[in-house]
Amino acid sequence: MAKHKILVVDDEESLCEILQFNLEVDGYDVDVAYSAEQALGMPLEEYSLILLDVMMGEMSGFRMAHLLKAKPETARIPIIFCTAKDTEDDVVTGLNLGADDYISKPFSIREVLARVRSVLRRTAAGDAESGKIGFEGLQMDLRRKVCTLDGKEMPLTKKEFEILALLLSNRGVIFSREEILRRIWSDEVIVLDRTVDVNITRLRRKIGPYGEHVVTRLGYGYGFED
Repeated sequence: MAKHKILVVDDEESLCEILQFNLEVDGYDVDVAYSAEQALGMPLEEYSLILLDVMMGEMSGFRMAHLLKAKPETARIPIIFCTAKDTEDDVVTGLNLGADDYISKPFSIREVLARVRSVLRRTAAGDAESGKIGFEGLQMDLRRKVCTLDGKEMPLTKKEFEILALLLSNRGVIFSREEILRRIWSDEVIVLDRTVDVNITRLRRKIGPYGEHVVTRLGYGYGFED
């Protein structure tokens, strides 16, 4: 299973180091930013979760969260505020901005790890229930039959959409041509193996930088790998 990628945003460097170390020990891939401005210059759509301080430099964590939730490519990223601003009004403000949790400083590392696991579980369950799957900036709404790349809708054919949904829903699994044919072209009488290869080639081209994640295992088939 792929590692979740977490971004820690806080102007206290020592706290960032502590959080990064402990989160990495717990199995996450972790980056840090020491200001909201620095964080906004990073590829935020790649992260599974953001741990965000409220009181920082020129731009507050509240302002950064507002900007993230306003953009389609980052609106889905769960946010946990970690801050000393823990009045009821502060908590309500954070939650109204779309934050998924609110941890008051000082906090224990065990509490942070538990909250992170809980939010990631809820996010995964919510995505599955809503029919949404994705990897970084590549997102699919299975109910609306829409695929977006960094927030922009892509014109996939029905078969391309179904192949991508199959591979993206089963990241790390290699499907043979025969299995892909059986799942995607189940109602059609005659379909050549080459049809799968042609659709995979077109799909790779359409999804841009994520095309390299659609891998070929010679003699086995195709899959989507992180």
